[in-house]
Amino acid sequence: MPRRYADIYPSSPLLNSDAMDHVSAAALMSVRYFQAEPDTMPEERFVEHHVLLNLCDTPHRVLNRRDGELRDFTIQKNDIIVTPAGMRSGWRWFGKSDVIIVTLDPEKVERFSQSELGMLLDPQQLADMPQFSDADLCAAGVMLRDALENDDITSGVMFEAMSRVLLVKLLQRYGKKRPEEVALNAKFTTAHYNRILAYIRSHLDRTIAVEELAREAGMSTGHFARLFKETIGQTPMQYVLSYRIEQAIKMMKDPARALGDVAFACGFADQAHFSRSFKQVTGQTPRQYRAGPSAA
Repeated sequence: MPRRYADIYPSSPLLNSDAMDHVSAAALMSVRYFQAEPDTMPEERFVEHHVLLNLCDTPHRVLNRRDGELRDFTIQKNDIIVTPAGMRSGWRWFGKSDVIIVTLDPEKVERFSQSELGMLLDPQQLADMPQFSDADLCAAGVMLRDALENDDITSGVMFEAMSRVLLVKLLQRYGKKRPEEVALNAKFTTAHYNRILAYIRSHLDRTIAVEELAREAGMSTGHFARLFKETIGQTPMQYVLSYRIEQAIKMMKDPARALGDVAFACGFADQAHFSRSFKQVTGQTPRQYRAGPSAA
């Protein structure tokens, strides 16, 4: 059974975003900072993607076995190694490590790519990019690490902002897009998706019917609904609801903004409708979510 990366790392992280009180429950990633003496990690499959950002100034030898293939190489400063969810991977390193480990939930990555970047990722996502060098991406990782040093509101805001920056850079530069020619026989393409997303964004404050989205895509309602579900993994109306809740969460970060105002801005009939829908998606009411863990 796939495990979480943090469960088997041979030493405890110096910094760990999971311990922050001031990071939203909708955080995009977990970030851990390690400095560890030479050691090994057994081969495992993980439920998350994990992205290793190497900060060590001194090159050192690393063995990495990926799905049975052994890689023996010298890791350099600003090297980045990506292991996608589900890939069997094990490690041995021969010098003291100085690394940031970013773990990503594949479903959150896919959702972020769709709703924020208008990108339809290939089901393999990050599978074809085991190692590369990117000083800019490592610098974004260092800013994430620095935001972990103080667990306060300001650091929490910085962490969330920089997590988005890092993920945007990673996906725009290295994310594997779904090829248009194989995206459901080119019947529902990225261009279709972007038209639908733009329509939802511009009509967020009112009711949206599946017939409207189908018309925007230039398809019959039944054909559109089937292709959308096959491509995105949700029905059109499930997607619209999820998008409304995502936008509501962003608006709720402003403590001065009334929940009723958020409800109407995101197209809910009233605050009660908003509360029911929010709990359906997140498991909490808007008031509980805004209050944070201290309300539990």
